[in-house]
Amino acid sequence: MDHKGLVMVYTGSGKGKTTAALGLALRAMGHGKKVFFLQFMKGSKEYGEVQIAAALPLLTLVQSGLETFVIKGSPSPEDLRLARQGLDMAKQAVKSGDYDLVVLDEVNIALDYQLFPLEEVLELIKSKPSGLDLVLTGRYAPPQVLEAADLVSEVLEVRHHYEAGVQAREGIEF
Repeated sequence: MDHKGLVMVYTGSGKGKTTAALGLALRAMGHGKKVFFLQFMKGSKEYGEVQIAAALPLLTLVQSGLETFVIKGSPSPEDLRLARQGLDMAKQAVKSGDYDLVVLDEVNIALDYQLFPLEEVLELIKSKPSGLDLVLTGRYAPPQVLEAADLVSEVLEVRHHYEAGVQAREGIEF
């Protein structure tokens, strides 16, 4: 790695944060870069990215969550265990030297739901190898995460098709 690795945050109320991170991962893989993509609070195999991951040899995609939603303020012991397991895997991926890009999808929501301490994520950011690019996605990015980032993109919801009664669609929402 002969470049300065960046810390990038995709946050905000709009749809498209995970999609942006997947696009960046696809772009990186197109240049032969290895990607570790960890999804916090997601456990469904129905996501398109989970279904295609095995066909992409430069992508390691791991889910660390249940198929059900986490209840804010009352996560189950299994939610907490999976979040901890995911954070530990993320730390290992960052330290391993095996990847050029590490994506922590929905880590900001996991922080907002207090599934693990903010200090651990800040330490992960601070201790990342100098050439590693790191992406953190999800609503409610803490100010400390925003401050640590080289790039912050806020996805703003102006209109969403849900408001018109359009249900979640395969290939669009998942």
